[in-house]
Amino acid sequence: MNKGDRCMVGSPLNGLNNYNMQPTITIICPVLNEEKYISECMESMLAFDYPKELMEIIFVDGMSNDRTRDLIQTYVQRYPFIRLLDNKDKYVPFAMNKGIAEAKGDYIIRMDAHAFYPSDYVRVLIQKAFELEADNIGCMCKTDVFHKTDKALAIKEVLSHPLGVGNSLFRIGISEITESDTVPFGCFRKDVFDRFGLYDKRLIRNQDIELNKRIKSKGGKIYLIPDTYCVYYARETWKALFTNNFLNGKWNILTVFYTGNLSSLSIRHFIPLCFVLSLVLPLLLSFIHPSFAYLSLISAIAYLILMTYTSLNIAQKKQLHFLSLWISFIVIHLSYGLGSLSGLFIIPFKKKNTSNNA
Repeated sequence: MNKGDRCMVGSPLNGLNNYNMQPTITIICPVLNEEKYISECMESMLAFDYPKELMEIIFVDGMSNDRTRDLIQTYVQRYPFIRLLDNKDKYVPFAMNKGIAEAKGDYIIRMDAHAFYPSDYVRVLIQKAFELEADNIGCMCKTDVFHKTDKALAIKEVLSHPLGVGNSLFRIGISEITESDTVPFGCFRKDVFDRFGLYDKRLIRNQDIELNKRIKSKGGKIYLIPDTYCVYYARETWKALFTNNFLNGKWNILTVFYTGNLSSLSIRHFIPLCFVLSLVLPLLLSFIHPSFAYLSLISAIAYLILMTYTSLNIAQKKQLHFLSLWISFIVIHLSYGLGSLSGLFIIPFKKKNTSNNA
């Protein structure tokens, strides 16, 4: 990429319609065993209506043992602006920091291989980033599934419903530009990483949320926009959903532990833990007095009534399978809460590294 006289980060602009006024961008995409999704993801990137001369795409692979690397290499050979880097540390924050160090663009856009992007995705993000003078900007992340089974469609719906994901605006949607505590993936001014630091290498999960919280806490501006979107492909089985959300819940606790900052996450991240504790603690106290067990029973009954009502309502409105919805809600809540509970149990055995080595 040759920047020439094109716009540099921080330049005041009213618009980006002139080719010479458009910034260079670097797309960084961490990957690990994504052969099922990588080709569609790459094809959507190639369809971006942003000038390819101003764009580079860096895939940072955590040493995949499926066909992911081979599939990426076929594109590397055909397109000079696509690169493949190795990430022997495997995890996302290492991949992102390595990609940032290699990036030549004025803007850095973090993308995920488990997703699909419309053709206007990059252009709209860059345009709005300039208009809003944003440090980071993102859009709604629509949930979808490859296979339209009753179970998969129910999981898709639950992962887009406020009762499933709380007040996560980028999942439930917005109608106007909104300041946000976090956005999916993100389009960053490159100097953001000089001013606020890199990704925290201690965090196997939640590294995006923590970085955005750090940016906000130090006066940075993060916006969620309704003008474009991306599509994230959800897990399609209850087992995969349980495993993924168990780890998310576990890493909520570990994120607070490593950062020493409760505000590195939001209240919604801890509600499933509160629900699980409302079941577990009274049962433990029932060994002191049996009547405490009624509190667990009341909590469980109230929860099941709410899940039944919500699932019936969704099933009737959207012609989805009631039982699949009901089970999906329970799986996502219990797995998340149990994961957080497991995080509490393992903290005493964890050695706290106070440096994020970013």
